Amino acid sequence: MPRNREPDRTGGPNGPQWAIWALIAAFLLSIAAMGLLVDPEAGQSQLPYSEIKQMIRDGAVVSAEFEEHAVVVTTEASDETGATSFRAVIPAQGDPELLSLLEQQGVEVRAQEPADVSILAYILPWILILGFYLWLQRRMMGGIAGGPGGVTGGLLGGRFAKPTAPAQKVTFDDVAGQDQAKREVAELVDFLRDPERFHRVGAEVPHGVLLVGPPGTGKTLLAKALAGEADVPFFSTSGSEFIEIFVGVGAGRVRKMFEAARKAAPSIIFIDELDSIGRTRGTGLGGGHDEREQTLNQILAELDGFGGREAVVVLAATNRPDVLDPALLRPGRFDRHVTLNLPDRKARRAILDIHAKELPLEDTGDLDAMAAGTPGFSGADLKNLLNEAAITAARRDGTLIIRDDLEEARDKVMMGTVRSLAIRPEEKHRLAVHEAGHTAAAYYTPGADPLHKVTIIPRGHALGGTHMLPESERHTLDEDYLRGQLVTFLAGRTAERLFVGTVSSGADDDIRRATDLARSMVARWGMTDDLGPIDLRQSQEHPFLGQSIAQPRDFADATAALVDTAVIDLLKEAEVQATKILKDHRPRVEALITRLEEKETLDFEEIQRCLDPDSKVTPLKRPNSGVGKIPPVR
Repeated sequence: MPRNREPDRTGGPNGPQWAIWALIAAFLLSIAAMGLLVDPEAGQSQLPYSEIKQMIRDGAVVSAEFEEHAVVVTTEASDETGATSFRAVIPAQGDPELLSLLEQQGVEVRAQEPADVSILAYILPWILILGFYLWLQRRMMGGIAGGPGGVTGGLLGGRFAKPTAPAQKVTFDDVAGQDQAKREVAELVDFLRDPERFHRVGAEVPHGVLLVGPPGTGKTLLAKALAGEADVPFFSTSGSEFIEIFVGVGAGRVRKMFEAARKAAPSIIFIDELDSIGRTRGTGLGGGHDEREQTLNQILAELDGFGGREAVVVLAATNRPDVLDPALLRPGRFDRHVTLNLPDRKARRAILDIHAKELPLEDTGDLDAMAAGTPGFSGADLKNLLNEAAITAARRDGTLIIRDDLEEARDKVMMGTVRSLAIRPEEKHRLAVHEAGHTAAAYYTPGADPLHKVTIIPRGHALGGTHMLPESERHTLDEDYLRGQLVTFLAGRTAERLFVGTVSSGADDDIRRATDLARSMVARWGMTDDLGPIDLRQSQEHPFLGQSIAQPRDFADATAALVDTAVIDLLKEAEVQATKILKDHRPRVEALITRLEEKETLDFEEIQRCLDPDSKVTPLKRPNSGVGKIPPVR
């Protein structure tokens, strides 16, 4: 159920803004009032001073009134216009002739006392500006008087200042595929429910638990499930919410949040994206005085301030543990690290079951095929896949989600949306040759991953793709398997040379992936006799994101040349092997090319009928690797 929201008395982002508008209106009114007081004759006609003097000489003026810096003259009344007053500013140095001229013409002369302008008209705008500044300062320092304890008001407040209650209670049953992580945090539930049981024997449950894993693996969901199981207040925020343009605001927000959590104990504090504020200190532009580092220092101080009897658990999530400040990870702070990995096939099936509860599937058995065909997908990816399948079903005006909808959603998530391109016949033929080369190499190479399908329909940035599914869970990659991968990568380019006569730029991604793999075999895994087991990598791969981080080279140029030579040898050897496979099975590869040009997409059975028409073997439902999302060969 939605939470009842208390009225915001601070005029904050979630409350009424009438106070700000009232201040602005009062300021404008005061300016207008001051203008009227200073210029009470604003309604009179203004004339040049020389014209006023000429009117006096002509005898048209019957009376004159001197003001502080001006003169106002009144002309004779007429039947048409009546008496009229005119005003002119007297020159700054004055005009001694003016008074004698008026006396000569017999004009009645009067003088006006200086206007008694209230001093309030001058100081009121400054009073309003000062009041607005003080009001803003009080908001920055934790909320104005009348707010609920200063916890939810002002810049130091935020959505994390109060414990949040999800619309539907989340428990461990809603977290699938992370059994090991659930076991590691489950003991915290007993501590939060009955902390005295641990205190009696002198046990202290870790107050800081760091959830580490790739994006989308369920770190936030696991934290919510822990709060739901323990049925305690849950204070949730993101690291970026602490950072403001005002220095010191982030540290103040940290103090307020921890103070509120202590008052609500037993409770849970969850900080998402901890790496946004927890990076190693000393790297900011402001040294130790910038806002991010002050916020981090305050978090460290608050974690140290926990007593042994305070039932407050701090959870934080990050996918960049390598950049965190070491002070965050020492014992007494975030001393327990829980890793959430990408789910394997069994876990993917469980995750699909959870997200498919409310979906009208034609056959729930289709989820087995989806679990098998989505290696390296996270929980968020699987949820998105089912949502895309539902959208596809709705687009064709269907009432049930069928197998084709799931397959289309899988291809869309992995490769992108189908593109409408006007491909020339010769380009389509070259594309079919290229993909048939990948397919044939994967089919005939011993130990290669089994084929799923091949297509020449453009999707995303790719013009086609050959999809392969690993046969088993691979936690290590042996040399024979890796050499087979090189053969498969380079077979598309090799097929173009054999069947078309030239190569094209379509092999760009294949060459890049083959080169990266060959360099890893040589420089990381020691799979060459010339160099042996030595680490010669020039970049460090991120543990979760799969990105390479450049690092200084600490070996000689001659050694680097040997690495390059070994990489080239591996790639040329793989190209020779691919050429041999395609030449040995040329008629069958040509049949596959023709069939692929006709249908544009072939599944495993159709591939098998082209490459091995005498085979009676039917494809099995295969499990998949957990080593990461495997993109199709293009």
